[in-house]
Amino acid sequence: MRVVVVDDHQILREGLSSLLGALDGIEVVGTAADGRDAIHVVDGTEPDVVVMDIQMPELDGIEATRHITGRQPGVRVVMLTMNEDDDTVLSAIRAGASGYLLKGSGADEVQNAIRAAAAGGMVFGATLAARVATYFAGGVARTEEVEPFPDLTERERDVLRLLAAGRSNDAIAAELYVSNKTVRNAVSGIYAKLHTAGRAEAIIKAREAGYGRD
Repeated sequence: MRVVVVDDHQILREGLSSLLGALDGIEVVGTAADGRDAIHVVDGTEPDVVVMDIQMPELDGIEATRHITGRQPGVRVVMLTMNEDDDTVLSAIRAGASGYLLKGSGADEVQNAIRAAAAGGMVFGATLAARVATYFAGGVARTEEVEPFPDLTERERDVLRLLAAGRSNDAIAAELYVSNKTVRNAVSGIYAKLHTAGRAEAIIKAREAGYGRD
Protein backbone atom coordinates (compact mmCIF):
# COMPACT_ATOMS: atom_id res chain seq x y z
CA MET A 1 0.00 0.00 0.00
CA ARG A 2 1.43 3.36 -1.06
CA VAL A 3 1.02 6.25 1.40
CA VAL A 4 1.77 9.99 1.31
CA VAL A 5 2.08 11.92 4.59
CA VAL A 6 1.16 15.64 4.66
CA ASP A 7 1.86 17.85 7.68
CA ASP A 8 3.50 21.25 8.04
CA HIS A 9 5.31 20.22 11.24
CA GLN A 10 8.53 18.49 10.23
CA ILE A 11 8.87 16.42 13.40
CA LEU A 12 5.33 15.05 13.09
CA ARG A 13 5.70 14.45 9.36
CA GLU A 14 8.97 12.59 9.70
CA GLY A 15 7.87 10.69 12.79
CA LEU A 16 4.66 9.45 11.20
CA SER A 17 6.51 8.56 8.00
CA SER A 18 9.02 6.48 9.96
CA LEU A 19 6.26 4.78 11.94
CA LEU A 20 4.23 3.86 8.88
CA GLY A 21 7.25 2.89 6.81
CA ALA A 22 8.20 0.27 9.40
CA LEU A 23 4.86 -1.52 9.06
CA ASP A 24 4.33 -4.54 6.85
CA GLY A 25 2.58 -3.76 3.60
CA ILE A 26 2.92 0.02 3.84
CA GLU A 27 5.36 2.09 1.80
CA VAL A 28 5.63 5.85 2.35
CA VAL A 29 6.18 7.11 -1.20
CA GLY A 30 6.18 10.84 -0.47
CA THR A 31 5.70 13.64 2.04
CA ALA A 32 4.54 17.25 1.80
CA ALA A 33 4.58 20.26 4.12
CA ASP A 34 1.48 22.05 2.77
CA GLY A 35 -1.62 21.45 0.72
CA ARG A 36 -0.27 22.82 -2.54
CA ASP A 37 2.83 20.63 -2.34
CA ALA A 38 0.60 17.68 -1.44
CA ILE A 39 -1.26 17.95 -4.74
CA HIS A 40 2.00 17.81 -6.70
CA VAL A 41 3.36 14.92 -4.63
CA VAL A 42 0.17 12.90 -5.10
CA ASP A 43 0.22 13.55 -8.85
CA GLY A 44 3.78 12.27 -9.01
CA THR A 45 3.50 9.23 -6.75
CA GLU A 46 -0.08 7.94 -7.24
CA PRO A 47 -0.57 6.72 -3.65
CA ASP A 48 -3.42 4.60 -2.34
CA VAL A 49 -3.88 6.73 0.79
CA VAL A 50 -2.93 10.27 1.84
CA VAL A 51 -2.67 11.09 5.55
CA MET A 52 -3.53 14.80 5.65
CA ASP A 53 -3.26 17.56 8.25
CA ILE A 54 -5.78 20.42 7.95
CA GLN A 55 -4.20 23.67 9.16
CA MET A 56 -1.26 24.30 6.83
CA PRO A 57 0.22 27.23 4.89
CA GLU A 58 -0.30 27.83 1.17
CA LEU A 59 -3.39 25.59 0.94
CA ASP A 60 -5.22 23.93 3.82
CA GLY A 61 -5.86 20.20 4.02
CA ILE A 62 -9.55 20.41 3.18
CA GLU A 63 -8.96 22.30 -0.07
CA ALA A 64 -6.07 20.00 -0.91
CA THR A 65 -8.35 17.01 -0.33
CA ARG A 66 -10.97 18.50 -2.64
CA HIS A 67 -8.35 18.92 -5.39
CA ILE A 68 -6.87 15.45 -4.90
CA THR A 69 -10.14 13.51 -4.80
CA GLY A 70 -11.46 15.52 -7.74
CA ARG A 71 -8.43 14.71 -9.88
CA GLN A 72 -7.83 11.17 -8.62
CA PRO A 73 -11.04 9.66 -7.20
CA GLY A 74 -9.26 6.41 -6.38
CA VAL A 75 -6.96 8.09 -3.85
CA ARG A 76 -8.27 7.86 -0.29
CA VAL A 77 -7.60 10.71 2.15
CA VAL A 78 -7.52 10.28 5.93
CA MET A 79 -7.43 13.52 7.91
CA LEU A 80 -5.13 13.56 10.96
CA THR A 81 -5.62 16.83 12.81
CA MET A 82 -6.28 18.68 16.05
CA ASN A 83 -9.56 20.13 14.73
CA GLU A 84 -12.62 18.34 16.08
CA ASP A 85 -15.46 20.83 15.61
CA ASP A 86 -18.44 19.58 13.60
CA ASP A 87 -18.10 22.15 10.82
CA THR A 88 -14.52 21.14 10.08
CA VAL A 89 -15.28 17.42 10.21
CA LEU A 90 -18.22 17.75 7.83
CA SER A 91 -16.27 20.07 5.52
CA ALA A 92 -13.58 17.41 5.25
CA ILE A 93 -16.16 14.74 4.46
CA ARG A 94 -17.77 16.88 1.80
CA ALA A 95 -14.32 17.52 0.31
CA GLY A 96 -13.93 13.77 -0.19
CA ALA A 97 -12.10 12.57 2.93
CA SER A 98 -12.55 8.89 3.73
CA GLY A 99 -11.51 9.17 7.35
CA TYR A 100 -10.94 11.64 10.16
CA LEU A 101 -8.68 11.03 13.15
CA LEU A 102 -7.46 13.34 15.88
CA LYS A 103 -3.77 13.79 16.56
CA GLY A 104 -3.07 11.82 19.67
CA SER A 105 -4.68 8.71 18.19
CA GLY A 106 -2.67 5.57 18.88
CA ALA A 107 -0.41 4.02 16.26
CA ASP A 108 -2.74 1.03 15.89
CA GLU A 109 -5.73 3.30 15.28
CA VAL A 110 -3.86 5.24 12.60
CA GLN A 111 -2.63 2.20 10.71
CA ASN A 112 -6.03 0.50 10.96
CA ALA A 113 -7.67 3.63 9.56
CA ILE A 114 -5.25 3.72 6.65
CA ARG A 115 -5.84 0.06 5.82
CA ALA A 116 -9.61 0.44 6.13
CA ALA A 117 -9.64 3.52 3.89
CA ALA A 118 -7.52 1.74 1.28
CA ALA A 119 -10.08 -1.09 1.30
CA GLY A 120 -12.88 1.37 0.54
CA GLY A 121 -14.17 1.98 4.05
CA MET A 122 -14.80 5.16 6.03
CA VAL A 123 -13.08 5.62 9.36
CA PHE A 124 -13.59 8.12 12.17
CA GLY A 125 -11.90 8.42 15.55
CA ALA A 126 -13.81 7.04 18.51
CA THR A 127 -14.76 10.49 19.81
CA LEU A 128 -16.07 11.53 16.39
CA ALA A 129 -17.82 8.38 15.18
CA ALA A 130 -21.05 8.90 17.11
CA ARG A 131 -21.39 12.51 15.94
CA VAL A 132 -20.78 11.57 12.32
CA ALA A 133 -23.23 8.67 12.55
CA THR A 134 -25.87 11.02 13.94
CA TYR A 135 -25.37 13.35 10.99
CA PHE A 136 -25.54 10.48 8.50
CA ALA A 137 -28.75 9.25 10.12
CA GLY A 138 -30.45 12.62 9.68
CA GLY A 139 -32.26 13.94 6.67
CA VAL A 140 -35.62 13.55 5.05
CA ALA A 141 -37.16 10.13 4.77
CA ARG A 142 -37.59 8.77 1.28
CA THR A 143 -41.15 8.82 -0.07
CA GLU A 144 -42.68 5.81 -1.76
CA GLU A 145 -43.98 7.84 -4.70
CA VAL A 146 -40.74 9.40 -5.89
CA GLU A 147 -37.54 7.40 -6.26
CA PRO A 148 -34.50 9.59 -5.53
CA PHE A 149 -31.63 9.96 -7.99
CA PRO A 150 -33.54 9.22 -11.21
CA ASP A 151 -30.36 9.44 -13.31
CA LEU A 152 -28.85 6.37 -11.66
CA THR A 153 -29.06 2.95 -13.27
CA GLU A 154 -30.52 0.08 -11.24
CA ARG A 155 -27.02 -1.28 -10.65
CA GLU A 156 -25.78 2.12 -9.44
CA ARG A 157 -28.83 2.43 -7.20
CA ASP A 158 -28.15 -0.99 -5.64
CA VAL A 159 -24.52 -0.06 -5.06
CA LEU A 160 -25.49 3.30 -3.54
CA ARG A 161 -27.88 1.64 -1.08
CA LEU A 162 -25.07 -0.62 0.10
CA LEU A 163 -22.62 2.28 0.27
CA ALA A 164 -25.09 4.12 2.49
CA ALA A 165 -25.31 1.03 4.68
CA GLY A 166 -21.56 1.19 5.24
CA ARG A 167 -20.42 -1.66 2.99
CA SER A 168 -16.92 -1.71 1.49
CA ASN A 169 -16.41 -2.30 -2.25
CA ASP A 170 -15.43 -5.92 -1.58
CA ALA A 171 -18.57 -6.52 0.48
CA ILE A 172 -20.77 -4.91 -2.18
CA ALA A 173 -19.25 -7.09 -4.90
CA ALA A 174 -19.89 -10.21 -2.82
CA GLU A 175 -23.46 -9.23 -1.96
CA LEU A 176 -24.41 -8.34 -5.54
CA TYR A 177 -22.44 -11.25 -7.08
CA VAL A 178 -20.47 -8.94 -9.36
CA SER A 179 -16.78 -8.16 -9.85
CA ASN A 180 -14.88 -5.47 -7.97
CA LYS A 181 -14.39 -3.71 -11.30
CA THR A 182 -18.17 -3.54 -11.80
CA VAL A 183 -18.54 -2.00 -8.34
CA ARG A 184 -15.77 0.54 -8.99
CA ASN A 185 -17.40 1.54 -12.29
CA ALA A 186 -20.77 1.93 -10.57
CA VAL A 187 -19.22 4.03 -7.80
CA SER A 188 -17.56 6.30 -10.37
CA GLY A 189 -20.92 6.72 -12.11
CA ILE A 190 -22.58 7.55 -8.80
CA TYR A 191 -20.01 10.25 -8.01
CA ALA A 192 -20.47 11.83 -11.43
CA LYS A 193 -24.27 11.77 -11.41
CA LEU A 194 -24.61 12.95 -7.82
CA HIS A 195 -21.91 15.60 -8.35
CA THR A 196 -20.01 14.46 -5.26
CA ALA A 197 -16.31 14.69 -4.47
CA GLY A 198 -16.08 11.20 -3.06
CA ARG A 199 -17.55 8.32 -1.11
CA ALA A 200 -18.38 10.20 2.09
CA GLU A 201 -20.32 12.95 0.34
CA ALA A 202 -22.20 10.39 -1.77
CA ILE A 203 -23.17 8.56 1.43
CA ILE A 204 -24.38 11.79 2.99
CA LYS A 205 -26.65 12.46 0.01
CA ALA A 206 -27.87 8.86 0.00
CA ARG A 207 -28.66 8.93 3.72
CA GLU A 208 -30.49 12.23 3.36
CA ALA A 209 -32.62 10.56 0.67
CA GLY A 210 -33.41 7.65 2.97
CA TYR A 211 -30.95 5.05 1.72
CA GLY A 212 -29.15 2.85 4.24
CA ARG A 213 -31.68 3.47 7.00
CA ASP A 214 -33.78 0.34 6.59
